[in-house]
Parts: sequence; C-alpha cells; structure tokens
Amino acid sequence: MPTDWPGLIPVFILAGGGTIVFCAGAFWRRLPGWWLFALALLTAAAAGGAALWVTPGHPTSEGMLDLGSYARFFTCLFMVITLLTCLFLQQYARARGFAGDELYGLLLFAALGMLLVAGAMNWVIFFLGFQLISLSLYVLIAVRKGEAASNEAGLKYFIMSAVASAFLTFGIALLYAISGTLAIADSLAALAHPEDLPLILLALALILVGIGFKTSLVPFHLWTPDVYQGAPAPITAFLSTGSKVALFAALLRFSWLTAAPVWAYCLPALWGLAVLTMVVGNVTALYQTQIKRLLAYSSIGQMGYLFMALLSVKQGGLPALIFYLVVYAVMDLGAFGLIGTLSPATAKPDLDDLTDYQGLGYSQPWRAGLLAICLIAMAGLPPTAGFMGKFALFRAVLHADYVVLAIIGILTAIISLYYYFKVSVFLYMRPAGRETVLPRSDLCVGLAAILILTLILWLGIMPSAIFNLIERIAATLSPLS
Repeated sequence: MPTDWPGLIPVFILAGGGTIVFCAGAFWRRLPGWWLFALALLTAAAAGGAALWVTPGHPTSEGMLDLGSYARFFTCLFMVITLLTCLFLQQYARARGFAGDELYGLLLFAALGMLLVAGAMNWVIFFLGFQLISLSLYVLIAVRKGEAASNEAGLKYFIMSAVASAFLTFGIALLYAISGTLAIADSLAALAHPEDLPLILLALALILVGIGFKTSLVPFHLWTPDVYQGAPAPITAFLSTGSKVALFAALLRFSWLTAAPVWAYCLPALWGLAVLTMVVGNVTALYQTQIKRLLAYSSIGQMGYLFMALLSVKQGGLPALIFYLVVYAVMDLGAFGLIGTLSPATAKPDLDDLTDYQGLGYSQPWRAGLLAICLIAMAGLPPTAGFMGKFALFRAVLHADYVVLAIIGILTAIISLYYYFKVSVFLYMRPAGRETVLPRSDLCVGLAAILILTLILWLGIMPSAIFNLIERIAATLSPLS
C-alpha cells in the first residue's frame, strides 16, 4: 500500500461512516430516520473535506491506489454527487417508508467503490471497487420492497452486472497471464513480444465489454431504460452519474497508459462504438413517451459524446473529458432528482408519462423551471454548462483530426434538441392533465435545487476556474502517458 497514509483518510471515513450507519440502524431500531440522513451527510462532507485537506500524494506504478490530484479531484466530485443524492432522497425516502440504515449505508459504500475504481492503480483494487458499486446498487435499485417495478429493475441490473463482472474478470486474468503483473500501468504498457498483441487486444476487449455494460455503451445498453424506469428517481440519479463517472475516470486512466502500438489497434473499435452509442441513444430517445426512459436514452447518447472524445485523450483531450464528466454529473443528477420531487408518494412507480407533466410549469414553477433548465443544459444550449461542455468536447475531437466523428456527434446533438424540448412543451405548452397532488419541497430539496442551478450557470458562464484546475491536474499525469 502507499506510504502516504493521510491520503487514505477519505477511504477510512467512508468505510467507517457506512459501518456506523448500519450499526446504528441495527442496534437502535427507534432511531429517527433523520439521524441516519445527517450521519450520511456528515460522512460524505467529511470525506470530501479530507480529500481537499490532505497533501497530494505521488501516484506510482508500484502503488495500489492513486493518492494524487487526479484521484482527489474525483473523490470531491463523488462526494458532491453523494451529498446531492442524499438531499434529494431525504423527503422522497421518508414519504415512501424506506429511509433506513440500508439506504444511507449502501450509498456511502457505493461512493467508496467509486473512489476505489477512479483511483485504482492495481487491477485487484479496481475489481473490488467495481464489485462494491455493483453490490450496493443491486439493493438500492430494489429498495422499495413492495414495488414490482423496482424489484424487477434490481433483478435486471443484477443479471447484467454479473455478466459484466464475468467479462471483466476474464479480461483482467488474461492480461495478467500475458504481462505477469497486476499493476495497471505495467500491464497496459507491456508489449514485450509482437506475438502477444492479439491476446492483449482480446484482454482489453473483454475489459471494455465489462465497462461498456456499466457505462451503457451500445450494444451493451439494453438494461438501461428498464432499470432507470423501475428504480426510485433519486437512486437513478446516483446510478446514472456516480457509477458512470467513476468508470469513465478509470477508462481515461487506461487509455493514456495503453502502449502506443496497442492503442493504434483500439482506435477503430472505439470510433465505431462512439458512433453507435451517439446515434442509437439520441435516435431512440425521439420515440419515448415516458420521461425516465427518455432520459435513459439521453444518458446513453451522452456516454457516446464522452466516448467520442476518448479518442483524443492522447492528443490533449483529457481536460475536456474531465470537464464534461463534471457537467454531465450536475445535469443528470438535477434532472432525475427533480423528477423524484415531482412524484407523489402514492405514485407507483414515479410520475413518468409525459402527459403527467402537462401544465406543471405553471402549477410548480420553480421545480418545473429547474427541470427545464437541466434539459436545456443537456441539449447543449448557452448559457448553461452543457454548452461549454459540448464545446470543449467537440473542440478536442476536431483538434485530434477526427472530423467525421465530430460531424456525426454534432448532428446527433441537433437531433437531441427535439426530445429535450418535447418535455418543455408538455411542461408549458399543453393544458394541465388530471389533477395530481404533488408534495411540497422541503429545505433539503430546495438546497439541492439551488446548488444544481448555481453549478449549471457557473460552469456555463464562468468555466475558466474549474477548467484551469482540471488542466493543472491533467499536466501532473503527463509523465504516465
């Protein structure tokens, strides 16, 4: 393990906080639910504060976990995602009767898994983090025990995750057999004999299939709309942002560490997967009449944009990718979180059909307005963060001379305008449908909404501060590329 033990403080805090939440729920059954919520909130805030406070470590190929600026940046991002998820969940879970220790404890352990995945410098650590995310999300997705849709979504995610883990495990084992090391940097850079190249490519393909399932790349995406629709909306927000950002952070590391001869063979496959994901995600979203399925296919399209820019990672595209991961997390978390606040506790599953949102722009102006802003940001329109994020991505792709790929991406982004604005049409330009009594938003929801709105506008109007920080972090990684 790394000798820089202060860098492990966020790991200890999350592991300890999750364990304390479980113990509190087990031994103090009459403990008010808000105590568990406050403990989870405090744990996530303390882990994020520790990541900011500790002196950066120096990641090396001999280490097990990256303690440098790259991992610390993503640790802070995961803690922001966890905090916002808790804020959106508090009222939602309490009204539906599942605000127990398993909810907040598993959220913290899932966040710990994300930290391990993003910072892993050894395949064992990466696999442990991968499994910790999966095991936590199995239960979180099906946490509404009496709801058939939630249970079905949990089962589907379990089956797909088991398949993904099998591919990933076999790929890691094959790469270890070829390279003789479990260090990620050494195994990806190992190409001692040209005759090993086919096996290395096979190993990387299997690993990519495992990650592709989790990040909803086409053709590994079929579970996504069903699981997103069946899971509780705030849990869907956590699933669609935290787990995907963590795996993409790891995928970025793998990309810049892969040996140049191997990377040259990977590029055509990555090109094809990026095109498929952008086209299928955005075109299929056009035909959706349920908002959670629409946003599921939208998130598939967003993964396609990120995968498109992945090809430019060795030509200076790393800062743009990291910046868009931040932007994507804020937009998607806000959209799904607000869907949860607009769903009454009696709705099983959540309020989902687009006709249910008719006229909400007038009866619920603040929440519906922010939902519309999140969708406008996803569409990539100024002055939101989505515009700056897409601008940075396409600029990086064009700078790397992938002109055709950028054109396809721009065309699919234009297509996406239709289905994003379709939701706004139902919110503001259709007469109110059947009368639905919606819950009033509490202080936690209001705070989360204000933070989401602030981040969307700040990252869209004044992105230079965060972008400069990301460029400095990327510069520290150049010796590893």
